[in-house]
Amino acid sequence: MEGNSFWFRSRSRLIEWALGRYLPQVRSFLEVGCGNGFVLAELHARRPDLRLTGTDLYPEGLRIARARLPHVPFVRADAVCLPLAGSYDAVGIFDVLEHIDDDERVLGELFRMVRPGGGLLITVPQHRMLWSAMDDLACHRRRYARRQLIDRVTAAGFEITRVSSFVSLLVPAMFASRYNRRTADVRGELSLPGPLDRTCERIMDVERALIRMGISWPVGGSLLLVGSRP
Repeated sequence: MEGNSFWFRSRSRLIEWALGRYLPQVRSFLEVGCGNGFVLAELHARRPDLRLTGTDLYPEGLRIARARLPHVPFVRADAVCLPLAGSYDAVGIFDVLEHIDDDERVLGELFRMVRPGGGLLITVPQHRMLWSAMDDLACHRRRYARRQLIDRVTAAGFEITRVSSFVSLLVPAMFASRYNRRTADVRGELSLPGPLDRTCERIMDVERALIRMGISWPVGGSLLLVGSRP
């Protein structure tokens, strides 16, 4: 369902832009919690020069990821204890931290994985007020506040480069949808009718263009953080 969802497509474009804008010299990239490999596949399509690596805890996702990217090394691993050596130019973790009780330990592992001078990319869901049955179904432990994420990232040793909310222009619709829904509907949320999906994607395109111009949205369904290891 990922490729048919404006949210996944738009998030991948934002990640790719942030990587190119703030970490233009990156040659090696590790994604922790890569799931089905959707983000890595999108990055490879646009940046075939990148040496990619992915990890995930669940073999079902890794099986799909390997089929998508047979040339990319994938490792089954728990994010709280990564069995990897080496030093990556950048590491990313996208909508994963919110699932993990000990997110501070994961951030410490990410710090260990990235070389000095390298970069960090994170996306997480934002705002406790948006908590819904979808969060329960996804086994989220939290939706982050901006200061909460910044404090935990800096405590792990990273410096903050850029922080912005996204899915900002759609927050009213998101809040109304989740407030009125008492049960989770994954298919309904990720498989919108074609015209509505395309309209949401265009709205996200406008939002991303404004982020590129320097606007950092204060409110949004999700939060993007770019950091660096000194």
